[in-house]
Amino acid sequence: MAEIVSLLLPFFGLILIGYIAAKATKQPAETLGWLNTFIIYAALPALFFKLVSRTPVEQLTRVDFIATDIAATYAVFILLFAIGRLLRGNSFADCTIQSFAGAYGNIGYLGPGLALLALGEGAAVPVALIICFENALHFVVAPALMAAAGDDKRSTGQLVADIVRKVALHPFILSTAAGFAVAALHIDQPLAFQRLVDYLAQAAAPCALFAMGVTLALRPLKRIPAEISYIVPAKLILHPIAVFISLTAVGSFEPVWIQAAVLLACLPTATNVFVIGQQYGVWQERASATILITTVFSVVTVSLWLIVIRSGLLPLQLFP
Repeated sequence: MAEIVSLLLPFFGLILIGYIAAKATKQPAETLGWLNTFIIYAALPALFFKLVSRTPVEQLTRVDFIATDIAATYAVFILLFAIGRLLRGNSFADCTIQSFAGAYGNIGYLGPGLALLALGEGAAVPVALIICFENALHFVVAPALMAAAGDDKRSTGQLVADIVRKVALHPFILSTAAGFAVAALHIDQPLAFQRLVDYLAQAAAPCALFAMGVTLALRPLKRIPAEISYIVPAKLILHPIAVFISLTAVGSFEPVWIQAAVLLACLPTATNVFVIGQQYGVWQERASATILITTVFSVVTVSLWLIVIRSGLLPLQLFP
């Protein structure tokens, strides 16, 4: 148990420090802009490039792994959408944001640092692949569903062009693609460049976690949605179970790849869900509340998942 605490304390501790700092200094939300810019456009891309570029290229082409992981994630998404639409009678747009709240984890900010510290360098490739491909698909699904809901007034051509631009030019995607090219072509990186990438990569986790704490502090809990009763367990419990069952059913994956995927799946709702809701004026306050509540509960649930993973209680093959 002490080992688990030592793993989690730096992460949730940094979030707490950011939260307290924001409450104490009462800085406006706009002051966080440059830190977020540094995280998204420099630190995290450097980390993804580092992880991918120093990995044998044959490990980067596991289409079966990423397809299975995404299928499990969107099975949870579809289930939540059906509950919201058919049982709760919510609007198409509301159901979209609710489903993202239960299936879109904070994999970019929390995932890399936690997985690498808990599982070692062997988790680098599955983490990078999941973050890259899941984010890319979310960039496609969100505007497409909002267009279907009628909340996106752009023409089809404009919508498609915007989706292509967001996917093709996102720093996470570009850095992962660059890392893939370096690994495939066996390009030797200059020492000075490697050091720059290392410095930036080392800053990714601390800055991202601190910024997350500040963001939570600047979005006070105003409205708790009724849907939270099933979104929270779906995100923190059902999602990792779905990923685990799917990957073990398909089989032939390294144990650390399964463990990394489960660990990323159990993370709390991503702050991007609020951004999507804000962009379309849908479920904004309730998305913010969901992010805060899942983050608080994840202190317990992520700890439990880590205990299961690290103690060997997670079977790596369910089916003969």
